[in-house]
Amino acid sequence: MSDATRDIERIYSTPDVVAKLRRLADALESETSFRIQIAGERIRVPARAQFSIEHERGDGEEEIEFQLKWTHEEADDDESDDSDDSDDSAV
Repeated sequence: MSDATRDIERIYSTPDVVAKLRRLADALESETSFRIQIAGERIRVPARAQFSIEHERGDGEEEIEFQLKWTHEEADDDESDDSDDSDDSAV
């Protein structure tokens, strides 16, 4: 896991977004970690991550962001709880 600052944003087709959200929803519902590959880096989101939804409005645009946030300590604590989280989804 890298401590380097990173800010990546990509546009996806509706079917790709649906597949990613479905996998995320399954992980949230089953309280298991979620793995996803983003721009070549594999990210493991622990089951204990906090989920938030943000709405922004300004300059004639609106934006909704779905965010998962966690500390490195939460991720480390959660690793022993994983059974099979090998289903990586490339972003």
